[in-house]
Amino acid sequence: MDIYHDDFTINIKNDNSEVTNADIASESIIKEELSKNFPSYAILSEETTDNLDRLTNDYCWIVDPLDGTKDFVNKTNNFAINIALAYKQEIVLGVIAVPCRNIYYYACEDTDSYKIENGLINKINVSNRRKDLIMVTSQFFFKNGSEYEKNPLIKKMIAIGSSYKAGLIAEGKADLCIKDDPHTKEWDTAPSEIIVSKAGGLMKDKYGNPRKYNKKDYYNHDGFIIANNEEVLNIFKKAK
Repeated sequence: MDIYHDDFTINIKNDNSEVTNADIASESIIKEELSKNFPSYAILSEETTDNLDRLTNDYCWIVDPLDGTKDFVNKTNNFAINIALAYKQEIVLGVIAVPCRNIYYYACEDTDSYKIENGLINKINVSNRRKDLIMVTSQFFFKNGSEYEKNPLIKKMIAIGSSYKAGLIAEGKADLCIKDDPHTKEWDTAPSEIIVSKAGGLMKDKYGNPRKYNKKDYYNHDGFIIANNEEVLNIFKKAK
């Protein structure tokens, strides 16, 4: 947040995405703490060269130190921080932090989903809507939602950044998010998966299939769909 409110540097990575000194600083802090407290666990993190030794480790932290760099650069207040733990390729813990809004979502395999806002902790649940759905879509890539604008089941579309979208679905303020393209990676989706699931929703690939994590190829080639219930997911999932 100190960097956010000050000047920051922006560089372009090999994949033409932006990275700032805040991405690097955040990753450094997170990795230091995780390594100190869980020295035997592997780490897969966006801004670090991948070490495939992680594939032989049952435990792997999956980290996006700054999810939504475009949100950070454009000061939308919607960037997030993603931290998840995979055990034998299943997500067993997830945290999404939205620093500008002082919001944190979290869940573990043996808990419900929770939201901390301004220091107050509340259990959260998805909505039970089957129609008049609220769909959240990318703030900077709205074309990801444009084909759904006239769908009669969708009442409203909100463009918002980062994994904050998944948090809004988990707490019942939105119902649906679809990403058709193959460009997201494990660190973009890992904490969302368990937080939405433990809140009563579902997160699958765009065909409605489950995913594994800590894979050699960490791209989500089949995109993703987040839905508040199975009925909605089945309506909007793609046919293979």
